[in-house]
Amino acid sequence: MVTPELSPAAARWLADGVLVLHVGFVAFVVLGLAAVWIGHGFGWHWVDRPRFRWIHAVAIGFVVAQAWLGASCPLTVLEHALRIRAGEPGLGQGEGFVAGWLSRLLYWDAPAWVFTLAYSFFGLAVVATLKRFPPRRSSR
Repeated sequence: MVTPELSPAAARWLADGVLVLHVGFVAFVVLGLAAVWIGHGFGWHWVDRPRFRWIHAVAIGFVVAQAWLGASCPLTVLEHALRIRAGEPGLGQGEGFVAGWLSRLLYWDAPAWVFTLAYSFFGLAVVATLKRFPPRRSSR
């Protein structure tokens, strides 16, 4: 099997794309929970849609399970490999203003148990929210 060569510039672009996707995933998980709570206060019916709520629950469930199993995030692993291929030192070392800023937002220096604990508590908050505000089909 022949694998195509990936230029350093292409690898950098792909790494930046994976970083943006990763930040988007985190934003969906964090802001999704906030949207449910705020949305109930403002009467936003879309926050009760089962598809949104279950996709959100599965997303944080994946993160919690991965943390408890000691597995690395696939997006982190992919971005790291692409950064190395681009000739960059690795995660959090992206060249360019936006990549550097997003990396600082996403990657924090703390022991793994801190993240496992934080993800677990966040997952419990999502479960509690599912019980407090259960998903419902729209009445339209």
